[in-house]
Amino acid sequence: MEQQVTYFGSSARYRIFTTVKYIVYALLCLNIYLFLQEELLALEYTFTDGVEPGQLIQAFSATIDTAAWVVLLLMFELETSVLDDKKLHGAVRWLLHGLRFICYLAIFYSLEGYYAELVTLYDVTSMPGASMCAFVDGNYSLLLDLDDYAPLDAVNCAAAGPEIYRIAGFDILADADTLRAAQWLAWVDVINAFAWVLVVVVLEVEVRLQLRGSLSNRIMQANKVLKIVVYATLFVAAAYWGVAGDFLDFWDAVLWLFAFVFIELNVFEWQYETHHPAAAPA
Repeated sequence: MEQQVTYFGSSARYRIFTTVKYIVYALLCLNIYLFLQEELLALEYTFTDGVEPGQLIQAFSATIDTAAWVVLLLMFELETSVLDDKKLHGAVRWLLHGLRFICYLAIFYSLEGYYAELVTLYDVTSMPGASMCAFVDGNYSLLLDLDDYAPLDAVNCAAAGPEIYRIAGFDILADADTLRAAQWLAWVDVINAFAWVLVVVVLEVEVRLQLRGSLSNRIMQANKVLKIVVYATLFVAAAYWGVAGDFLDFWDAVLWLFAFVFIELNVFEWQYETHHPAAAPA
């Protein structure tokens, strides 16, 4: 039987593309749970007296950010691939745009949380001449990595470096090398979050122009240059997490890059179907 020709060459290739795409989406949903588990563990050492409403974003920035992005991803998937263009009007269009707006608020809110965590890691007090092991019986915790802590004991205090810092507002100590590594990871979090905001702004422009029938090749080429810069930044951030040994952030970053490659291909396919109506997959 003759296969239907699509942007991907054939309906068989399109089905493979769709299957892989939804597997990636499912794994991203799992990451929401993994980030929640990580941040709940960190909560045992940070906001020990309870989390106030204004501190929620700092305590659960990765969970809120990932959940908002997953919902936003599904909104883009509906608009660029699942729903027919004729249905993207009226109440359906307003509903999709309303949900996306809520996701944007959560994403910007999460960016503020990443920044707050970065500021916290620079708000430290140096303790010259002090020995880390002198604080073992003081209910202190030791910073091991970004969002990773352990109770200070006789074993890990001896392995810490000579320069000691205390994070302001918390009973958390860190040596200079660990603190510097955590600060760099916090910077990567902020830069990565801001770069993703740029990605979604460009994608939002493309989707709106496509719905109006105004998404020309010239605009696509201009956006392509900007996307190359932004995606390169995201790739560098993912590589840094991989080298630094932060597996969950590395894994999450790789999945998101794959996910938005799929969304980009959805847009290309959408454009192709607009100019070749008979090529739309069944």
